[in-house]
Amino acid sequence: MPTPPPSYEDVAAAAARIAGRAHRTPVLHSRLIDEQLGVQAVFKCENLQRMGAFKFRGAYNALSRFTPEQRRAGVVAYSSGNHAQAVALSARLLDIPATIVMPRDAPAVKVAATQGYGGQVVMYDRYAEDREEIGQALVERYGLTLVPPYDHPDVIAGQGTAAMELFEETGPLDALFVPFGGGGLLAGSVLAAGALSPDCRLYGVEPEAGDDGRRSLAEGRIVRIETPRTIADGAQVTHIGELNFRILRAAGPGTVTAVTATDAGLVEAMRTFAAYMKLVVEPTGCLGLAALRTHATALRELQDLGGLRVGVLVSGGNIDPSRFAELIATG
Repeated sequence: MPTPPPSYEDVAAAAARIAGRAHRTPVLHSRLIDEQLGVQAVFKCENLQRMGAFKFRGAYNALSRFTPEQRRAGVVAYSSGNHAQAVALSARLLDIPATIVMPRDAPAVKVAATQGYGGQVVMYDRYAEDREEIGQALVERYGLTLVPPYDHPDVIAGQGTAAMELFEETGPLDALFVPFGGGGLLAGSVLAAGALSPDCRLYGVEPEAGDDGRRSLAEGRIVRIETPRTIADGAQVTHIGELNFRILRAAGPGTVTAVTATDAGLVEAMRTFAAYMKLVVEPTGCLGLAALRTHATALRELQDLGGLRVGVLVSGGNIDPSRFAELIATG
């Protein structure tokens, strides 16, 4: 029998579970960005979350629900970096052994942080090997419990707490831009918006090189692609998760739209965050702002509203300082 997707009640339960462990991250705004785009934009800064990304929310929520037997055996996860760090840190806090499958080209800062949190890292080639097969082999060999990065009800519910906090602080919004890789953050945001801001339009933002989510929603089936080549390493996925896809499709016509952002747009957004808001944001975390820049005019016309109130989830800030400097110096 298929695993049922989580509900908003699961998001609320996750919020209680992670309280005191996850940071309630700040919601910031920039007058200059508002003037440039003609909207009232608010930014939920998950780059200031524990381990530097929203992923801590879902990982801690999932691991905190382990049985004593699962805790003794340990957890395995696969990730390009942020979920890896989130699982490793959560496992450390909960005294659970953690094995993390990471691509060889993952940012060095993310690998070092994962190991620093106590995770045992297993490397693989993301362009030639299947991380899901590697993870499943470790489950079967050592009796570990797999916590995937996005296609898991407890992970989705945990990620939804970021949007839940945003709506609690700002009230209803007209639109919300959310980075869109495997769909965990977007699906969780849909659940939160349905309960707290039902008229909010959600925009899932993918890298232009990897628009499998847009194609999946358009075709009504999960479309699989080759690993996209993009600087948004946190969104280098080959397909949306099954549970996430079901949540997005159930949201109703016009509620969720998938859009894309170019790598050049991500770099410009990184530069904007640094210059206007003094924030270090990794490329994946810039997907929302990059897309808002592109779609602000059309969004205003579509909504036909003055003073359009728009939320942007800034998903993470884990980037090597030298790489950050290199990217924002280009162009």
